[in-house]
Order: sequence, then C-alpha cells, then structure tokens
Amino acid sequence: MTLARSQQISLSETPYYHCISRCVRRAYLCGDDPVSGRNFDHRKQWLVVRIKELAANFAIDVCAYAVMSNHYHLVLHVNQDQLGQWSDEEVIKRWTAIFPNNAKLVETLHLNRKSKAAQRQLRARLDEWRSRLGDISWFMRCLNESLARRANREDDCTGRFWEGRFKSQALLDEKALVTCMAYVDLNPIRAGISDSLENSDFTSIQERLIVQAKKVKNRSNRQHRLLTRRAAKHLLGRQAASRQSDLFSMNEMPGCSGDRLPISQRSYVEVLTSTAKALSMPPSDKEKALLCLRDRPGVLAEIGIVPDSWLDAVRHFNRYYAQAAGSEASLINFHEHRMNSGEKFKHPDKWIRGRIPARHLFGSVG
Repeated sequence: MTLARSQQISLSETPYYHCISRCVRRAYLCGDDPVSGRNFDHRKQWLVVRIKELAANFAIDVCAYAVMSNHYHLVLHVNQDQLGQWSDEEVIKRWTAIFPNNAKLVETLHLNRKSKAAQRQLRARLDEWRSRLGDISWFMRCLNESLARRANREDDCTGRFWEGRFKSQALLDEKALVTCMAYVDLNPIRAGISDSLENSDFTSIQERLIVQAKKVKNRSNRQHRLLTRRAAKHLLGRQAASRQSDLFSMNEMPGCSGDRLPISQRSYVEVLTSTAKALSMPPSDKEKALLCLRDRPGVLAEIGIVPDSWLDAVRHFNRYYAQAAGSEASLINFHEHRMNSGEKFKHPDKWIRGRIPARHLFGSVG
C-alpha cells in the first residue's frame, strides 16, 4: 500500500531527504536509447538547470544529485529557518517566479485591499505559498511536471512520463547523510559508465570539482580538461545567478542534531576518489579495494565509519533501507513517528526495516 507522504517526511526528525524518480517508458529519459537509436543526453541538462532554478526559489537546498539514463537521485535539505525569515513580499516574489500566472491574482487582491474578504484571501494564499515553498512534494512536483511536459512535446506524445510518485527516504543522522550523498555521487562509476569523478557527468561531485577548479589559478591538467568538458557546458557558461542556485556548501551544511556537519569538501572528495578506485576493482580484489580507503580514510575517520562498512553501504545503500536510513536508534525513533502518524503495522515492535544493516554499518543502539 502507498504511504501518505506525511508518514515518510518528518522535519522534526530530520531536514535531509533522498528522493528518486524513475521514467515509466521504454524510451530513455536521458542517454542513448537502444530501441529508437536516439540520444537524449540534452534532457540531463534540462533536469539539472530546472533543479537549480527551483532551488533558487524554494527554501530547499540541493546537497547532491545524479542524473542517470532512466532515473535521477536528489539529496535535499529543507531550510526551515530561511523559510521563516522571508517577508510576505519575498514569498510572493518567489512563488510568482515559479507560477507567473499567480501574479495576476496578487495584483487583483492588492487592488481590492480595502475589502476584508480580499485581505483574508491574500493572507490565506500567502500562508499556503509559504508552506509550499518549504515542501519537498511541491519541489518534486514542479520538477517532474515541467520535465514531463517538455519531453512529451519533444516526443510528440501524451501520457504518463514518470512511473509514479517519487520515492523519498529520510536521512536521520550525519553518517546516513554522507553515505547517501556518496552513493548518489558515485552512481555513474558504480554503473560502469564512468571511470573517474571528473568524468561523472551530471552529478553534484563533478559540479563541486568544477567550482573548485574555477577558483584555482595554477590548474592541473585534469582541472583544465574538466573546465573544457563539453558535457559540463551548462555549468561552465555564464549562468543567470539570480535564477539558479548553487549546490549547498559542505561548510554550511548543518548536522541533523543542529551543529555543523563534521566534514569538509576536501576530505569528502578524497574519500570519494579512493572509493571510486575501490568500486572499479573486481570483487576478488576486495582487500586491495579496502587498502585504498584505509590508507586515506579522510571523512570516514571524521564521522566514524570503518572502510569495510563504508564500501558495503556505498555499493548497496538502496537495498538496506526503505523509508529511512540511519543508526538503529534513529530508525526506531522514526518508526515510532510513523506509528503516531497513523500507520498500521501487523507486528509494530518487530518490523523496522534497516535495523540489522544499520547495526552493521553504523554500530548498535548501545
């Protein structure tokens, strides 16, 4: 049975969520379609640009993304503090940037502002829009609907483009957040379509490396090649800064408990570089793969994940968790929230998916 989104998203538990949408058609969302022989790589650029446009108007930050052939991943952060600081004028400006037709409604209500009925309607609209600008469901709706319409026009067809609602997964602590971001960033390498972070097109790790390379005066050959990469032209050209948001900086990311995330971008890139090498090795060379991580643990040492567990989690994160990911204790708390939200379980005290993997990857409750 499909779960109500309110039972899957609880901002009191965590502001971080992993979202996935998958294309329903046999024809690919992006990339080379083996059936029709057409290439749809340009749609990856559509998707990334639209993500950044929406993030510039919503109170939602993009932590990580990866656009694959028939699906995409996002790691999002709901910025409730930012949402609460916006004035009514700011809310109107941001909402009408996404839905321009609503500007006419606002203008009409302002013209009739002496009417109490118009005042009440404007207040109700503002409260509704403010709530939606901090709502992951509305963010994903605006993203998926616009891409579906654009792809349908290009394909000259109608009908469903996505297989169903997007899937959301709560990331309940810092270890789950960093592991999930790495899982998302390493998607092309794990799938065998890329051999390095620099060549992982349409991923957030490539964007972070491009931003870093732009700031360097004496660039390496790899950075020069990255800044001239054709597939990254949407990140290299002049962008409308007022319309597109940057990735959420790791130096600014708050932890799930409120403190700063205890990692730096440098250590994150280092451990992803080592993990990419490990993922490219055959299973028979597991010890060599682990040596890549043990020699330069970086972020693993900072957040307390051992290399064996890290490599396992980055390979199989999607298999281990369902509605939420995190430590065993955080999964139990989230499970209790779901029960309090009205979800019914046949054996409520026995079935919490992910408890055993969480114990293996992140340690036990005690």
